[in-house]
Amino acid sequence: MYINKALIFGNLTRDPEARRLPNGTSVTNFSVATNRVWKDKNGAKQEDTQYHNVVCFAKLAELAAQYLHRGGSVYIEGRMQTRSWDAQDGQKKYRTEIIADTMQFGPRREGDMRGGSATAPSGGTEKSAPAPAETEPVEYPSEEVNPDDIPF
Repeated sequence: MYINKALIFGNLTRDPEARRLPNGTSVTNFSVATNRVWKDKNGAKQEDTQYHNVVCFAKLAELAAQYLHRGGSVYIEGRMQTRSWDAQDGQKKYRTEIIADTMQFGPRREGDMRGGSATAPSGGTEKSAPAPAETEPVEYPSEEVNPDDIPF
């Protein structure tokens, strides 16, 4: 068995570009930046940013075009795919993309009505995660707990 799975969470570097294929299927392209921060052997903080090209099809493409905007955060699950073509200058060009299967919008900013999640339809059934429900804060007991009383 082989696995081709990509999971990324980052910010859009540009607004999504929506278009339609000749057969009428919606396609949306956008780019997501992911950051990595670490300390090198000398203790100095290092940062690295990677840029990922993402492609959505059908209903997922329409949702991405409608709700995603430059600077907004998004979580994408999908598969990696590299395509190639001959450029006008005669050179062979390559582009590696993540073909999205699932998309979840990042946290909303104050006053922003966007947010939620979506899944690419499979087998003609559309899946969509429900909007998060308002929850009341959890009140924890104020009594002390003795670790010896815990049964595990």
